[in-house]
Amino acid sequence: MASAAEQLAANMNFGAFSKATDLHKRLLFTLGALIVYRLGTYIPLPGINMTAFTQAFNHQSSGIFGMMNMFAGGAVERMAVFALNLMPYISASIIIQLMGSVYAPWEKLRKEGGEAGRKQLNQYTRYLTVVLALIQSFGIAAAMQSSGLAIAPGPFFIITAMATLTGGTLFLMWLGEQITSRGIGNGSSMIIFAGIVAVLPRTVGNLLSMGSTGDINPAVLILIVAVLVGAIVFIVFMERSQRRLLVQYPKRQVGNRIMGGESSFMPLKVNTAGVIPPIFASSLLLMPTSVLTFVGQNPDKIPSWLQWLPSMTGMLQHGQPVFMALYATMIIFFTFLYTSLVFNPDETAENLRKYGGFLPGIRPGKRTAEYMDFVLTRITVIGAAYITIVCLLPEFLISSLGNSFYFGGTSILIVVTVTMDTVAQIQSHLLAHQYDGLIKKSKMKTGGKTATAPTRGRIGR
Repeated sequence: MASAAEQLAANMNFGAFSKATDLHKRLLFTLGALIVYRLGTYIPLPGINMTAFTQAFNHQSSGIFGMMNMFAGGAVERMAVFALNLMPYISASIIIQLMGSVYAPWEKLRKEGGEAGRKQLNQYTRYLTVVLALIQSFGIAAAMQSSGLAIAPGPFFIITAMATLTGGTLFLMWLGEQITSRGIGNGSSMIIFAGIVAVLPRTVGNLLSMGSTGDINPAVLILIVAVLVGAIVFIVFMERSQRRLLVQYPKRQVGNRIMGGESSFMPLKVNTAGVIPPIFASSLLLMPTSVLTFVGQNPDKIPSWLQWLPSMTGMLQHGQPVFMALYATMIIFFTFLYTSLVFNPDETAENLRKYGGFLPGIRPGKRTAEYMDFVLTRITVIGAAYITIVCLLPEFLISSLGNSFYFGGTSILIVVTVTMDTVAQIQSHLLAHQYDGLIKKSKMKTGGKTATAPTRGRIGR
């Protein structure tokens, strides 16, 4: 027999959606914030020779610039104020999380600080975001100036570009936090999702035009479409896959009644890390390769001791073996790292022991934690392999087609998973709204007497 929550979920429809006014406000706020973000991708950086920059971008659009432009929603090809997007913020989050695992004071702050500790670490992330954004914006401004893309080169141009690009990143960071607290979904993921979706139709259109003009064989085009559809189905299947651990609660006598004896399941997702590993890996690869690409555009101006830059830039382009090897290694590393940060077997086993729960056949405490860690490690191997395959499969297509288009597996993974997470959050809001409706109806039936208090307690549990 289905539970009450499952019955409510099955009865959710457009009628229930029309009555959820709080959900309407959240959706409208999210939509408005994303519109503001999209408008910002069309505001150009001051002092740039856009004609020369467009030519330089078109020369590199199939490589690392294509990936940057995809994540930034087209802001890179227009060199807009949001050209850096959230990459400095993501890189800062990586560093803070790594430091939170190896630096004792921050580790204590993360584990024992509670809400105050989390806010303190978030503040450190913001500070580091400013530093990284200034460094990256300086590299971009200096590279554009040395490449002759600045209208009036000089210190004033560099300062203006740094202030504009850094301010754009900080504004997006703030906007993402507002979406998380007042909208639907994770704000940072929604901004990256909006950027990818905005560029996606043009990417598909370019692919179809290449098929119609004969640049791509029709059989190859059909293969690409089949791979994309298969990747989407595979992502949905793997994201919904989980390993369920049976949790048993012993019976106990309270007065004349026998309490407990129930059993439940602890779901462990195959991909606990979500889209974080490919985003982290992409952001770390974007930082050095973007600078190398800018500097390597004029080989005649490169000093003799930096003649290795052009060859290094070529090896770090999409479809190259070095790039794919580094990309796969980083994805696997961050999958295990982020999973260890999200799920703590020792803490989970201790909580089970406190509430009287146990895994059948496993002693509570340390043995339970060891078993959970063993199971989690095995399914994380599957999750890391799944993410690596999805992200590298389009890279092999890019390599075979000679970098003639860009369609990354990371983009597909982000679009599908963010869509699934957003739909799940909308369903949870609708479910909460129906719970509130049931509470109000029970109050009306009992005339607002104290008999409604136990009903609220049972729903809360």
